[in-house]
Amino acid sequence: MNALPLLLVVLGIFVVAYRYYSAFLASRAFALNDLNVTPAHRFNDGHNYVPSPRWVVFGHHFAAIAGAGPLVGPTLAAQFGYAPGLLWLVAGAVLAGAVHDMTALIGSIRHDGRSLPHIVLREVGPATGIVAMLAVVINLIIAMAGLAIVVVNALSQSPWGVFTIGMSIPIALVMGWWMFRSVPGRVQVLAPSIFGVIALGFALFAGRWVAGSSALAPHLVFSNHGIVILLCAYGFLASTLPVWMLLEPRDYLSTYIKLGTIAALIAGVLYVHPTLRFPAFTQYVHGGGPIIPGKVFPFLFVTIACGAISGFHSLVASGTTPKLIDKECQARFIGYGAMLAESLVGVLALIAACSLNMGDYFAINVPPAAFAKLGLTSVHLAEFSRLIGEPLAGRTGGAVSLAVGMAQIFSGIPGMAGLTSYWFHFAILFEALFILTTIDAGTRVARYVLQELMGKVHKPLGSARSLSSNLTASAFIVVCWGYLVWGGTISTIWPLFGTANQLMAAIALTTMTTWLVNHGRAAYAWFTAVPAAFVLVTTISAAVLSTINVFWPMAHHAGTEAQGWVEITLMSLFVFGSGVIIVSTTARCIQTLRGTPPPSAESPAIDGGRISPQPAAPYRCC
Repeated sequence: MNALPLLLVVLGIFVVAYRYYSAFLASRAFALNDLNVTPAHRFNDGHNYVPSPRWVVFGHHFAAIAGAGPLVGPTLAAQFGYAPGLLWLVAGAVLAGAVHDMTALIGSIRHDGRSLPHIVLREVGPATGIVAMLAVVINLIIAMAGLAIVVVNALSQSPWGVFTIGMSIPIALVMGWWMFRSVPGRVQVLAPSIFGVIALGFALFAGRWVAGSSALAPHLVFSNHGIVILLCAYGFLASTLPVWMLLEPRDYLSTYIKLGTIAALIAGVLYVHPTLRFPAFTQYVHGGGPIIPGKVFPFLFVTIACGAISGFHSLVASGTTPKLIDKECQARFIGYGAMLAESLVGVLALIAACSLNMGDYFAINVPPAAFAKLGLTSVHLAEFSRLIGEPLAGRTGGAVSLAVGMAQIFSGIPGMAGLTSYWFHFAILFEALFILTTIDAGTRVARYVLQELMGKVHKPLGSARSLSSNLTASAFIVVCWGYLVWGGTISTIWPLFGTANQLMAAIALTTMTTWLVNHGRAAYAWFTAVPAAFVLVTTISAAVLSTINVFWPMAHHAGTEAQGWVEITLMSLFVFGSGVIIVSTTARCIQTLRGTPPPSAESPAIDGGRISPQPAAPYRCC
């Protein structure tokens, strides 16, 4: 099967969906209006609330939401064939994921840029809001662990990757000062952007020289545990420093690499038009796969934990992003548009993975002992290892096989065949940047939510202006997800991450459904309620099966008892908390429809008035 027509169809669907469906929702369901003063202006403090140019905010938001999920999930789901993953990525993004992201962002803007649990508290009730805070904190800890484990596997024993990724931090610090502090009262974009891209490109090419240096390379070779410590240190810094200093410029810089690579991959597929060497459906759709043991239903929908729909996005959309939005109508471009861009990343990752021979794909993603039992033979793996200069067999987790697939596509362009090693490490850089920008934003969002929860116990602990509160909350979050990564593997953490992530999406969608019903827009609530029901059914099914088949055996196996019981406890708590929230939001909707007044009103957004009920422009262009 040629990948070119598939990609063209996907691009066409995304263009139509953004042009019409997102515009309909923005105008009719949410009545977006640029006359409404956003929280970034009303609460501008130069630290967390900072009005920013829309492309900078898009860059931050896209970088924050597009982590390991759209890269690793579709790569692992290739085990089922290319058709199941492709259908879920496209249909899920258009009808569920992008709606989820845009709705959560608009809902947060209409609630002073506050978090999803705060919205639950205001729209449903205080008790449910507390449960939501606990659920969000647990979800974020699990999500950070799921994302970090991929980086650990990709950067361990790789001085080239460690050097390049490490250099992105000082480059971002320079950009942050240049963009936000060099000229008082103005945000510089063009010159810092050019500097950042050139400097990061230089770091990539210099990485090969550093990796070959006997004096420098040994200092940049870290074990898995060493990478975990470095990731925790970075997450702590990104969570505690002012948002303009490190997090926002680094995410913005990463977006250049991300979008540039996406464009290059599209161009590569258009030029090389690689053949998909996987069938549409493999025998593993019925279960028994060497990577994902379960059947395609329900495990496809939690394996591709981002790219189609992701609950983590709602936490970013109600965390850092709404505090940066300059004008309300930009929520459509940033919320719906960024999700479609992430879904496109997932489609490209699926194409790259399926362009490998099945023998090579499984030889990378399955431990050697298990691969020997599959009856498959690697075809080009030895040649890939020679060209790249690293052993590739048995490097599980999806990141390495994706990098090999991307390098193969790029090497098919005339004049690029001799640069396979550079393309491979560029792909690793691309993946690591994707993931780290999610880790930094996610840790910061978790800090916000934990501080809100701490403030319920002792009010000063809930202040984002308190240095001691910021440090304490950040340290707690980092230590928790660091512990899970320290003792976990991709096979134990990813099912937990996928299930928790999709349950969070169901929570966000039901909360936004409640918000629509509470404020007189019940006619449009179906656009969030139907995706919520589908995600809930598939995810609860996967949660039960994962507990029975993965976590329960871990808890009764010597050496993994503690990790198994921790994961069973986390899964049980999250499923129970999600059930409480979803039942409460459903009950609140029924009460409102029966005439009971909602517990809150939307925040006033215009001086002396309330949010305008009319859109600023027709839905065709809002």
